Amino acid sequence: MLWIKSLHIVFVVTWFAGLFYLPRLFVYHAMTEDEAGNNRFKIMERKLFIGIMTPSAILALLFGVWLWLAYGFSGGWLHVKLVLVLVLIVYHLWCGKILLDFKQDKNVRTHTWYRWFNEFPVVILLITTILVVVKPF
Repeated sequence: MLWIKSLHIVFVVTWFAGLFYLPRLFVYHAMTEDEAGNNRFKIMERKLFIGIMTPSAILALLFGVWLWLAYGFSGGWLHVKLVLVLVLIVYHLWCGKILLDFKQDKNVRTHTWYRWFNEFPVVILLITTILVVVKPF
């Protein structure tokens, strides 16, 4: 089971790396005014979302469910964590929607909005880590 736990952690880390980096790319993409830069960001964002983030999210979820079924974790902390995971999935899908807006040159948000949007997964990571390690309830 330690292999499963290790793989879960690895894929959570890679998923979060993407969740931190993709919105940062959106910040710079929103500031780009030239066609070459615009196209470059579209490629980078697509490769990150499809090639790294989404597979990592799926594998993190699969290994997490495996751990849950194997250990039978329960408690209030787990319920809150599962809600936060659902929120993170919605955030991931929202990033995908934003990626499509940029792809179709339909972005209407400023780089400042994306800077704030970029901070959200930090809060989720902090709360989730505390819940898993401390198990306060």
